Amino acid sequence: MLGRTLDELSLGDAATFSKTISETDVYLFAGITGDFNPAHVDEEYARQTAFKGRIAHGMLTAGLISHILGMKLPGPGAIYVRQELRFLAPVRIGDTITARAEVIEIMAERKLVRMRTTCTNQGGTLVLDGEAVLSPRRAARTIPPA
Repeated sequence: MLGRTLDELSLGDAATFSKTISETDVYLFAGITGDFNPAHVDEEYARQTAFKGRIAHGMLTAGLISHILGMKLPGPGAIYVRQELRFLAPVRIGDTITARAEVIEIMAERKLVRMRTTCTNQGGTLVLDGEAVLSPRRAARTIPPA
């Protein structure tokens, strides 16, 4: 499976991916990254914070965007160049998060695409907002027969 090339993308193209965040997801992410912040892994501590309970890592939520960009739109072969993120609301264990990416600019001269990236929870609350710049898969070179 190959992702789309720059020529195969259009303004407004979009894709989504949804996942329910589990306690296992939070602990696996903590183990992979080494981020054992008690706001994520210690319920007693987290109850005393402004969030009144544990929250998922912001970058775990942002990782759902990576799924779209690397697997759906533009898809396999695309390379992340830049990602800007604003974390707007907490994501809790048990929340179902829908990540979305939409093509908002095609920079043909630079062979890049700019995308709006968002994540919303099951109640429709925008929990993450941002923009990504990617280099889509380049068209395969054809080698003329000898």
